[in-house]
Amino acid sequence: MNVVLFVNSDKYYCMIKFVLAAFVCYFSVAFTQYCTLNVGPTSTVDSNVELVQISGASGNINYTGCPGVIGVQDLTTLSVALNAGGAYLLNVKFGTCGGNYAGAGEVWIDFDLNGNFDPYESIGTWTGTPPANVTPMNFVVPANAQNGNTRMRVMQHEAGTLPLNPCATYAWGSVMDFGITIGNGIDCTGYIGDDQNDPILVNSLPFTDSRDNSYCYSNNNYVYPSPDLYYKFIPNPLIQSVHASLCGASFDTFMSVVDMNGNVIAFNDDAPNCGSQSELTFETAGLGSVYIIVEGWGIEMGNYTLTLNADYVGLEEEKISVVKVFPNPTSGNVHLNQSIGMATLYHVNGTKLATYNTDQDLQIDLSDFQAGSYFLRSQDGQVSQQIVLVK
Repeated sequence: MNVVLFVNSDKYYCMIKFVLAAFVCYFSVAFTQYCTLNVGPTSTVDSNVELVQISGASGNINYTGCPGVIGVQDLTTLSVALNAGGAYLLNVKFGTCGGNYAGAGEVWIDFDLNGNFDPYESIGTWTGTPPANVTPMNFVVPANAQNGNTRMRVMQHEAGTLPLNPCATYAWGSVMDFGITIGNGIDCTGYIGDDQNDPILVNSLPFTDSRDNSYCYSNNNYVYPSPDLYYKFIPNPLIQSVHASLCGASFDTFMSVVDMNGNVIAFNDDAPNCGSQSELTFETAGLGSVYIIVEGWGIEMGNYTLTLNADYVGLEEEKISVVKVFPNPTSGNVHLNQSIGMATLYHVNGTKLATYNTDQDLQIDLSDFQAGSYFLRSQDGQVSQQIVLVK
C-alpha cells in the first residue's frame, strides 16, 4: 500500500510511502538557481574546511581555509574542466579554525546543470572530529553529464549528520562553491519538458511519447528527487476523461496531474496492472490546462513511454464502428459511407468550425481548413457519435 501526502505549497512537498511497514518521508525545498542566501554557518569560529584540492583535471582548485566565513563562500573563480566519463581525485580536509567538535561533511557537483545539488550528485562524504586527515574522494563524472558551466559545493556542518542538506543554515562549519566546466558530455539543446515553463505539448489524443529521463532532465517537481518531465494538455469540451499510462517503463515510476495553480488532480505510484509503473484516469470536466508529470520513485530513472487516450462525451463505439470515412487522412474532401444526420465539425481544441447535413450530402469539405486533426460530431436522437478526421 502506498500513502501519498501532497503539501500544497510552492515551497514544500512531502510524500510518505508505506513499504513493508516502514514510512519514508522525502522533504525537498523548491530551490532557485543555487541556494546561496541564508545558507551555511552563522558563526566564523570552530569547524571549517581547511583544504580543497582536485587532481587529474585542467584548471586550478587549490584552496586553503581559515579564517572562517559566514554563509556561502563564492570561489567559482577557482575552477577546473572535467570530462564526462572521466575519473578524478578530490582531496578535502574537514577541519577547524578553533575548537574541535564532531560533525559531517559532503561534496556535490551539479552534473545536470539544474541549479540544485541533488542527492544523486553527491561525490563524497565524511564524518569525524577535527583534527582529521585529508579525505580522498575518488569520483567519476557521469557519462550523461550535461556540457556547460556548473558548480561544486563543499560543506562542513558541525554537529550535522549525513546526508547533509546543501541548502541548510546552521551555526558552525563552512560552505564553499567552486567552478566546474563539463565537456564531452550530453548536449541538451532542444530537449523540452524539463519544467512547466517549457513543457511537451499534447495537441491531440491519442498521444504517445517515449523518452529517457536519466539525462538532460532535472528535478523540478519536488515529490521525489528523481528527474521529471512535464507534459501540458488542454482538454477540449468533447473529452470526458483521459487515461494515462506508463506501463512497461524500465524503472519504478510516479505520475501526477496538476492544474496551472499546482493543485493535484490525480496521481498514481504502482498501478494494479503495471507492477511498479504508473497508470491513472482523470476527469476533464471543468478543467483548464493541466500538467501531466512523469518521474521516478525516489531517485529512479530510465526509459519510458507515456500513452494518453481519451473517452469522449456520449461516444458509443458500437454504432460508430459501422460509420466509415474515406480517404482519411485527406488533402481535401472526405466521404461518409452513410448518413449521420446533422454533423458539426470541431477543431481538436474544441472550436466549432462548420455544420453539415449528411442526409443531403455525404461529403465533408476540409479544403478551407489547415492541416491537423478534427472531430466530426453528430446527434442522432439520444445517441451522439464522433469521428476523427485528419487532414
